[in-house]
Amino acid sequence: MSTLAEDTQLGEWHAEFEAAAGRSLRTRFRYAFLYTYKPVLDDAQYRSFDTTAAYREWCARNLPSWLGYGPAV
Repeated sequence: MSTLAEDTQLGEWHAEFEAAAGRSLRTRFRYAFLYTYKPVLDDAQYRSFDTTAAYREWCARNLPSWLGYGPAV
């Protein structure tokens, strides 16, 4: 059983899909990828490590936990 709010939401999603489908592929790609600055990771052009263990240790010491590069819980 659907409610009026669910019907309204589905209608809005359908309208957004139809609008997106009418855009050119170039425009769709332009808006499909969002850049998000990642502290520390984006601050150097590249990094290299001798071992995976060294990489994991560096991640645990240097990256904010919300990036998800720390040890598994």
